[in-house]
Amino acid sequence: MSAVAEVMSTVALNRDPRCSELPTCPVCADSMVAAEASAYVSDHMISYLWTCDNCGYGFVTKHAVKQRIVCN
Repeated sequence: MSAVAEVMSTVALNRDPRCSELPTCPVCADSMVAAEASAYVSDHMISYLWTCDNCGYGFVTKHAVKQRIVCN
């Protein structure tokens, strides 16, 4: 199965990326359930690799992570 890597910009509707809407495949519009892989790009950025189970198209999304401040 081949996949084409493409970085797509995303805007999370909520601040917590776990609460944001999951993407759909830009080729066949199939729902994506879980990322195939994830990686820390920097302290405030995580990238996710998505591969469509229906058509095999692959793409990467990047999400900014807001740092939480913990007060004791």
